[in-house]
Amino acid sequence: MSTGFNLSSVFATVAAAVPEQEVLVHGDLRLTYAQVQAHADGFARFLASRGLGCHTERDDLAGHESGQDHVGLYLYNGPEYLEAMIASYRARAVPINVNYRYVAEELAYLLVDAGTRALVYHSCFAEQVAAVRAQVPTLDVLVQVPDESGADLLPGAVWWEDAVATPEDAAVLPEPTGDDLYVVYTGGTTGMPKGVLWRQDDMYVTSMGGTPFGTTEPYSSYEAIAENARNAAGGMTLLMALPFMHGAAQWSTFHMITSGGKIVLPEDVKSFDADAVLRTVIREGCVSLPVVGDAMVRPIIAALEAGDYDLSGLAAVNNGAAPLSPAVRARLMELLPHILVMDAAGSSETGLQMSSMSLKGMEAEAATFTPVPTTTVVAEDLSHVLSPDEAQGAGGGWLAQRGRVPLGYLGDAEKTARTFPMIDGERFSVPGDRAEMLADGRIRLLGRDGVTINSGGEKIFAEEVERAVGAHPAVRDVVVVGRPSERWGSEPVAIVSLSSDVPDDELLATAAEHIARYKLPKDFLRVDHVVRSPSGKADYRWAKEQVGG
Repeated sequence: MSTGFNLSSVFATVAAAVPEQEVLVHGDLRLTYAQVQAHADGFARFLASRGLGCHTERDDLAGHESGQDHVGLYLYNGPEYLEAMIASYRARAVPINVNYRYVAEELAYLLVDAGTRALVYHSCFAEQVAAVRAQVPTLDVLVQVPDESGADLLPGAVWWEDAVATPEDAAVLPEPTGDDLYVVYTGGTTGMPKGVLWRQDDMYVTSMGGTPFGTTEPYSSYEAIAENARNAAGGMTLLMALPFMHGAAQWSTFHMITSGGKIVLPEDVKSFDADAVLRTVIREGCVSLPVVGDAMVRPIIAALEAGDYDLSGLAAVNNGAAPLSPAVRARLMELLPHILVMDAAGSSETGLQMSSMSLKGMEAEAATFTPVPTTTVVAEDLSHVLSPDEAQGAGGGWLAQRGRVPLGYLGDAEKTARTFPMIDGERFSVPGDRAEMLADGRIRLLGRDGVTINSGGEKIFAEEVERAVGAHPAVRDVVVVGRPSERWGSEPVAIVSLSSDVPDDELLATAAEHIARYKLPKDFLRVDHVVRSPSGKADYRWAKEQVGG
């Protein structure tokens, strides 16, 4: 019986169908599907020759367990990230996304939590790897990718090029299955990062291109994927400014791969330079630009206002993982009135759940989305799926996903049971977002329960306040958290980065146009820069430290 699609075979299928089409461009480097396929094969043989792969099949494991070896990818964006990811799947090992901004303690925590056996890292991270390797007892394979740092090869490590050159007779590659794992580590904005375990087939079908756009039925076969890639006439070209270590970037990348498309990287992959990104969009004829909320779009707006760009070829800006405030979206569409702005909502624990589309003059309502058929709202006590009438108003319920959902959290049976409960005999994913269902079937996202502020008995959703404060044009960035209050128990405080000196009462007046009075920030803390994760998500732990929360 077929176990469904696996990501290694998806790439191999497209590479066989359109071998000479370009799949990845970075500066002067232009790689075809056939070239990436060959590199991935070589690195897969290296991993297999070192004994990495699958040791226990899925049927013999609990949802929070992995029977495969894990390969940490501690890399900036580049061809090595994509090739190592595909190669790991091909060897039936599991690539693990490693946040390249982690300090030594955080890095050691993740590598130990993941039981990491192999680590692929850029030379500029060699010092950090050397500092933690002794703390990771499972780590026995190191692969170093050379970069401009010129750092020496760590003792016992192998250069990337040598690993990729592993000959065909070095190892027999296994046959991947749809039950093999796809793992994405969450950002840990409110707690320690957790590895979310998915079957590759489920992740591919829900979020990585396995279901053709505009339909609800997945591809029927690999041949159907090959035919789609051949018929797409080169597919779309996408500018990938998000780090590959972020799940949304991996999802977008495989969407492109499924249609034989091309992923273009900005020349500077270590920082976000809006001008350079837009110049690359123009040079490479990119039609799609994924972004993560205001943190990326505000610099793009500043560049558009200051420069002269012919972006007539850019068709869509796709936002996900962090909110795009209404004022920012509106300004972007004023500057680029021809584009489609798509907002997608979902999480590592649910995959893509819902979306909204805005055109100039037809802007979508803030934080309001059209759900996919498997997205719903469940009762606060997780007893049942709410009827449309129950799910409207009064704080709604929990945003939930049914059908194809993750297996669990790596190594955490208790949290797995809590986040992926059985309701009426069916397994759901309920990661902690509050939502209400509107009369027309759309869903309004209220906010993550973990950053909800309980003030005087009222629940205040941080994201809702952030959208309201962010509506002021002088607000470059904002994050809202609760601060202990003798009167209210907890009170909302807005940490803001401003483009000009604006008094508190003016910020309050703008926010008051969008939210009830009791939700308004009790204070504003001004900072030069709001700290966010590389994926653009708010760092609520940092924010609480700023306000003494």
